[in-house]
Amino acid sequence: MSTHQAEAVVLRKWPVHEADEIVSLFTRNHGRIRGVAKASAKSRRRFGGALEPMTWVSASYVERPKQDLVRLDACEVLSSPLSDPVNYTRAAALAFYAEVLEEALPDHDPHEAVFRLVLAVLDQTRDGRIWMPVTYFSLWITRLLGWMPSLTHCTLCGEPFGAEAAWFDAWSDGLVCLHHKKAGSRILTAESLTLARRIFQSPVAALAIEEWPANRAADLRRFATQSLERHLERKLHSAAALAKLAEGTGQSVPSRRTRTAIAAGEQGDVSRANSVEAMMHELNKE
Repeated sequence: MSTHQAEAVVLRKWPVHEADEIVSLFTRNHGRIRGVAKASAKSRRRFGGALEPMTWVSASYVERPKQDLVRLDACEVLSSPLSDPVNYTRAAALAFYAEVLEEALPDHDPHEAVFRLVLAVLDQTRDGRIWMPVTYFSLWITRLLGWMPSLTHCTLCGEPFGAEAAWFDAWSDGLVCLHHKKAGSRILTAESLTLARRIFQSPVAALAIEEWPANRAADLRRFATQSLERHLERKLHSAAALAKLAEGTGQSVPSRRTRTAIAAGEQGDVSRANSVEAMMHELNKE
């Protein structure tokens, strides 16, 4: 039996038995782990709001030999998404980070660069300003996982794109030039290709001073999302919600339960069951 104290980001949780919860954590030193938080669903005294998804915590847990689940004893909040207003758009962004990390990261495989990326984008994901950090995360997580193709040359012929656009589709890796694009391919504009190179050369805070409306770099986000979904072999529900919002069709998406959860988050009522977790659950269903 070994005791650990580790920085971690909470990804999601599931109820188990009557009062316990299984919590998925992305730890800085030990990668993604899952643990049992005893009585966390029945009483909030022990963990408070520390188990909300995308909360940065200092976690205390005990690992036993030959057991997949650790025993989660305590979590100290280092930074919480509830410290800022949580509306539907911001909840969709947080849900996207959590879903990608939960699906893409293997167990017990530390990844310092990914951990630093998560903290950086969480710090920039504010009410009314989600599109830059979402775009930044989409591109960087794809690159850090080894799934980002060349953004400078055609995958098929090697021709450099230069100042020209590139093309991509949902079924193939890589970008191609105009001469090799398939029917149904989507365009990645020259402007977006230049922006992608800037993203890979700049810290996220340096891009935060720019205006980022929902339609800026929408093609980049679609390209990165399709790359993620192709390698994960599943659709990302939160990415679909974000796409609807970016297209201006997501205003009527929230269900009644989600609207109640949003109201609770905006009022700072972290003691209610309708929290960030509830909003993320609804986003993944809708």
